[in-house]
Amino acid sequence: MTRPYRGVFPVVPTIFTETGDLDLAGQKRCVDFMIDAGSNGLCILANFSEQFVLSDDERTVLMETILGHVAGRVPVIVTTTHFSTRACAERSRRAQELGAAMVMVMPPYHGATIRVPEAGIVEFFRRVSDAIDIPIMIQDAPVSGTSLSAELLARMAREIAQVSYFKIEVPQAAGKLRTLIELGGDAIEGPWDGEEAITLLADLDAGATGAMTGGGYPDGIRQIVDPYLAGDREAAVAAYGRWLPLINHENRQCGIATAKVLMKEGGIIACDAVRHPLSPVHRATRAGLLDAARRLDPLVLRWAR
Repeated sequence: MTRPYRGVFPVVPTIFTETGDLDLAGQKRCVDFMIDAGSNGLCILANFSEQFVLSDDERTVLMETILGHVAGRVPVIVTTTHFSTRACAERSRRAQELGAAMVMVMPPYHGATIRVPEAGIVEFFRRVSDAIDIPIMIQDAPVSGTSLSAELLARMAREIAQVSYFKIEVPQAAGKLRTLIELGGDAIEGPWDGEEAITLLADLDAGATGAMTGGGYPDGIRQIVDPYLAGDREAAVAAYGRWLPLINHENRQCGIATAKVLMKEGGIIACDAVRHPLSPVHRATRAGLLDAARRLDPLVLRWAR
């Protein structure tokens, strides 16, 4: 795929063994399934990859393993978020060296109270941009606790070379996307939807050209995005209505564990554990997720059979 990157780029979950170690064989099967299920690209080491429970050494192993295994079949976005400008730039440079198509970065934050003023945020992204030659996607998400106005995002798109993609997953995302596109014009190469596609239809109506969702059913998300981008909104609306119960179950009930629960049920991976201190999904919640999925017959439940 050449730029601009468009379509469905789901987050790859990190696969663990029952003892909590990295399961690299399972990780590769996970990636193969996600590509076969129609992912236009992938994102690794994101929050839905449980990046916050990984050591720096494990991040490196996963980046090298996944990028090497994908081997250019689809573009891969690597999340390189770090509070330190220097560390984020170094992570981003290494991702580029290993073949990443893009990096995704949140504004610098730490804990509940340590934030950086607007001038520092701009300089942070400018320095990361100076370190690489691939696009930066700014992740605008509540988890950072940092308010990024559409005006600030558009300004950075115009002024900072590699800042050109934006994953918007804040309340009223569609309105923010619309304003961002109006203010940024051609500098906004990729206005994208996030948050497991819970606002996908409204975001597509606002001009989103990409969706970064969970990794369990990219085939289902493509049934929404493909017709919409091809000009058939009615088909997209109908598909959104079919898949919304499962999307909602992921967004509001099972969260980070969703893709792994589906992949284990389908025989793709051996263990669907999240890493402590995260808690496993309650068996009744798991049953509800699987009931919603089976009604749609996603590839995840058939791929390994």
